Amino acid sequence: MNALHAYAACVLFAAASATGFLNGEEEGPVKLKATVGDSVVFNCRLEFPNDLPIPYIMHWNKGGSTVFSWADGQLSAEDPYKGRVSPAHDGVLPGVAGSGVGAINLTSIRESDKGWYECRVHFPNRTPSTRLNGTWFFLDVDGGTLLATPPINVTTLEGQTAHFSCITKDRNNRVTWYKDGTPISDIVELRQRSFVSDDGSLTIAPTAMGDPGEYMCEVSDGSMRQQASAHLDVQYKAKVMYSPREMQLPFGRSATLDCHFRANPPLTSLRWEKDGFLFDPYNVQGVFYRRNGSLFFSKVDETHRGRYTCTPFNDLGTEGPSPVIDVRVQRPPVFTIKPHNMYLRRTGDSVAMPCDAVNGGDTERPLIVWFKKDGTPLPRSRITMEGGNLTLVDIVEDDRGMYQCVASNGAATISVETELVLENTAPRPPFNLRAVSSTTSVTLTWLPGLERPETQHSVWFRISDSPQWHVLPDASELDLSAPYRQSDTPEWRTLRVGDTGSTEAMVSGLKSGREYEFMVLSQDEHGDGMFSKAIRVKTAGTSTVEEVPHEFRTSIGSFQQIGPPRNVSVRVSSEGYLVHWDPPAFGAEDLKHYVVRWARGAPDSGYLPSGSDATEDLSYTIRYLEEDRLYTIFVLSINANDVEATSHPVSLYVPPYRSQRALSVGMAVGLGLVAVAVAAAWYLREKQIRRLREQDEDADDSAPSSNGKGKN
Repeated sequence: MNALHAYAACVLFAAASATGFLNGEEEGPVKLKATVGDSVVFNCRLEFPNDLPIPYIMHWNKGGSTVFSWADGQLSAEDPYKGRVSPAHDGVLPGVAGSGVGAINLTSIRESDKGWYECRVHFPNRTPSTRLNGTWFFLDVDGGTLLATPPINVTTLEGQTAHFSCITKDRNNRVTWYKDGTPISDIVELRQRSFVSDDGSLTIAPTAMGDPGEYMCEVSDGSMRQQASAHLDVQYKAKVMYSPREMQLPFGRSATLDCHFRANPPLTSLRWEKDGFLFDPYNVQGVFYRRNGSLFFSKVDETHRGRYTCTPFNDLGTEGPSPVIDVRVQRPPVFTIKPHNMYLRRTGDSVAMPCDAVNGGDTERPLIVWFKKDGTPLPRSRITMEGGNLTLVDIVEDDRGMYQCVASNGAATISVETELVLENTAPRPPFNLRAVSSTTSVTLTWLPGLERPETQHSVWFRISDSPQWHVLPDASELDLSAPYRQSDTPEWRTLRVGDTGSTEAMVSGLKSGREYEFMVLSQDEHGDGMFSKAIRVKTAGTSTVEEVPHEFRTSIGSFQQIGPPRNVSVRVSSEGYLVHWDPPAFGAEDLKHYVVRWARGAPDSGYLPSGSDATEDLSYTIRYLEEDRLYTIFVLSINANDVEATSHPVSLYVPPYRSQRALSVGMAVGLGLVAVAVAAAWYLREKQIRRLREQDEDADDSAPSSNGKGKN
């Protein structure tokens, strides 16, 4: 065999020399090697005259005949190369300068592909038409395999037959087919339409639009395996897959009307019709095409109501229009019946809470549901629903609270609230009290026991090692801005939460490293409720038993004390609210950073934390605060051992700038109108005076003539 190959090479070399092909400018042959089922690239070097691309024709010859060729941008192949040859150049157009512009990819290699290949390039618009362009290749195919003919890529139309070859050298070898890695025997919808012949080839008949994918045949003889893959592409006309019978578009809001289609080849166009006429969004105000062909309504109105159909198209055509989509315009719901604000009942009684709504401008009823505002489920065994009316029987204590009737449609969701109050029942105290502590403050959160809009809360706290239980007569007498000293009486202190309904508060001015006890009390117009369960919270840092005067404070062990920031001030700047301070009087050498905190409320009425930030500078800009609000701002100095010291709080009232600007504009407009009125009055007055003067002058001119007649 080696002698035969050597003899063939010598014959080819002699033939090339005899024709003058090899004259010193041609390169030697390229040797390629592949296994059955693999792919290989023949890269024919293409050189243009003066490196300027011109029209060319490329032929690939084997055994004295052309097996595939490239001309006018089209690649053609003869049997058995059809379906296995594709261009492999890296340019968009063949002939563009770059590596591999004449490259050809041969897939699904067979043993019969072995042999010598010659690439020849012709320039039809030049004389002579041939140049010293061309390359010889020798493809060596590994014959020690199980496969004789591997599968090749198949493109077919939906409903036609697809055939994949997988011919083995030995009929006794086992062949297994896979689709995208899954055995075809496990794919029910494909197993019913496919069969494997005796030689191992796969046939799918008829093909469906869900069949495209990678098909792999695996050949096994018990000791070794070999795999080869090919792709199936099933093409079909563009078709509508799903179409709703009815669509509700929300009035006054944006909406999308989709056309659910599939197309292979890809979609080329999509046509919409409305009420039997062509609907062109380019001629309709506020309606646009999306990239997928859907209709986008920027603001739905009554003119968009109608019967729509969509028809998709691709290069193969269309399967036809979609079923009619009845598009309706839906307005937000409106309550026609509302429940009372409050229902007062006793345990064991029943209550009926009416609620009903209709879609705006329509008599149809939206979806109406009832919820309990605190999230607890309604007792299904004791409630009945008729339309939108809720009836609750055998009332128990847990039924009290706020209820919501919610009406919803595609345009909007609205709700109305009512409260169920029980007589002779103790109010539920606040619960789920939680705390987060720092060195000198504790932030508390809780859940309200009274679900009423005007509920007020106050925080009660004291050092937990106190054996006494006393209540201060008036919380306004407390100075919460001062540190809580060891010498203070261990009585309960109160802190009223500023905002009604708020369930969060921060207690500041506490002593570091000490344990405190906290409770929350709820109050409303009916009086005090009940205390929550008390919790104990320890502040961070190291406990200090007594206060040391500033002038005697020094390092204690490895902990360095630090003083609070001094002379804190706030002023309005172009960027927001500038907070400035001086460094602490002692401990500044161990300063790690400052923390600026701001909270809604005054020091004597409780804080509602709003924000905080750390900085190493002596100033910080708070960029946004709500208008018409009172804020309390304080600065903390923190050293390397996380010991904190809090400055005295600074109060800042943010005026209602918007209303002031509106008032200023209104005054300016009013003054302008007054000025116009004055000018108009002055103009009319001057015009009247001028008219009277003209009348007097006319009278004077006629007076002598009449006098003369009288005298004569």
